[in-house]
Amino acid sequence: MSEEKLSIEELGEFGLISHLTEKFKDKREETIRSIGDDAAVIGKGKIKTVVSTDMLVEGVHFDLSYVPLKHLGYKAVVVNVSDIYAMNAEPKQITVSIAVSSKFPLEALEELYEGIHRACEVYNVDLIGGDTSTSLSGLTISITAIGEAEEPKIVYRNTAQDGDLLICSGDYGGAYMGLQLLEREKQVFKAAPTAQPKLDGNDYVLERQLKPEARKDIIKQLAEIEVVPTSMIDVSDGLASEIFHIATQSDLGCQIYEDKIPIDEATYNLARDFNLDPTVCALNGGEDYELLLTVSQTDFDKFKNNPFFSIIGHMTDKPSGVNMVIKDRSVVPLKAQGWNHMNKEA
Repeated sequence: MSEEKLSIEELGEFGLISHLTEKFKDKREETIRSIGDDAAVIGKGKIKTVVSTDMLVEGVHFDLSYVPLKHLGYKAVVVNVSDIYAMNAEPKQITVSIAVSSKFPLEALEELYEGIHRACEVYNVDLIGGDTSTSLSGLTISITAIGEAEEPKIVYRNTAQDGDLLICSGDYGGAYMGLQLLEREKQVFKAAPTAQPKLDGNDYVLERQLKPEARKDIIKQLAEIEVVPTSMIDVSDGLASEIFHIATQSDLGCQIYEDKIPIDEATYNLARDFNLDPTVCALNGGEDYELLLTVSQTDFDKFKNNPFFSIIGHMTDKPSGVNMVIKDRSVVPLKAQGWNHMNKEA
């Protein structure tokens, strides 16, 4: 009896990658880290090259009914350089490839590239190449980011240690609530095209969704306080999902505290307006592009009053599992329900 095969949707993004690449084995000595982290690490000598690539597909990752093309170009660069920062490296160059349908005039592509150019200026990276192709439907953007770092300073996902502090930058759930707001107004517009969108007073969450920033300041701050994290990851698919990535790949458990999860007041209030749990939005919303890291407890004093960071928990042994201490002080298993790129309903 043949074994029933899983669907792409059931596998999910990371399961699919693992399934398709399980037969590939690294053969080159220059390949230091390949599939399985925020970026690959290659090269010889003290300085290593760090490479990451991401694709944004119209109708899956963005909706042009409310996403300005200039913002889209900017965001496409940000999501890639964020992966380089997650390796504790500095982005240096990008390549940009697009597939575009005939519905887009030249002016639209100029606007897209204006956003790409602005991001290159902000993050001090060079556009060094790419490709263009026609598309039968919509727009697809694929960007590869190239960075570098000294080998001892490169940080991976799978090197956290039992007892390490779990620390994050920034706050969570804002991008998700920005998306909920935009989707609500899109539905209102479809029902009443003359209605004016109700977006006033929500600048923070809208910017978190439409024009996020990669945390280059966090990499600078870590260097200033002379800390190399024991592990680190870019928070793109939801804080809970990334906690599981670090725990699973490091063969550990984790305990976090609900009341330590940083949520901006604007995010919190809007979530309540939508009858959503702000904690659930923060844990599972995605697209925050913050950094989640672990550090030795000996570095506690460098982080306890540091405005760049929030200590949200600690790593534990694997049998303890991945748990959250909720506000009534009871302990519950943490669930990761972040956005799945392969989910037809996402």
